[in-house]
Amino acid sequence: MEKLYLFPGNVFVSKSSHIVDTVLGSCISVTLFDPVQRFGAINHFMLPVWNGEGTASTKFGDIAIQHLITKMLEMGSNRNDLIAKVFGGSEINQPNGYFRIGARNTAIAFDILKREKIRVASHSVGGNLSRKLVFRSDNGEVLVKFVQANKTLKFF
Repeated sequence: MEKLYLFPGNVFVSKSSHIVDTVLGSCISVTLFDPVQRFGAINHFMLPVWNGEGTASTKFGDIAIQHLITKMLEMGSNRNDLIAKVFGGSEINQPNGYFRIGARNTAIAFDILKREKIRVASHSVGGNLSRKLVFRSDNGEVLVKFVQANKTLKFF
């Protein structure tokens, strides 16, 4: 199985089996899996909403999630079959919580998925720890490791 690292602002979609890993702080990754077609996708976005200036980019949640959904549908998925999982959105190094980037990223992810009527099967969001994700595109499984709490492993 091919392995790759997903950098911030990128999206991965493929019908071939991959193990995709990434590290999240205030960023969010949404995974989509199609259990009928047996393939998945993942994004890694940094900011919640594109303000319309400059080029639309998948570093923004509203663009990245729509891109993920569009690619899955273009590759043969039925919207009703898609299953989402949401990860990240920590408030790291923001003692006063003024910008609340993690919370805003989390909110946009859940809002768009709800609006698009895509079921969220599980999530691990918020807090103040970074997360390392390992996503299997062939079965939708996600391993989450809290970076500062090396003994904590959760499967979603």
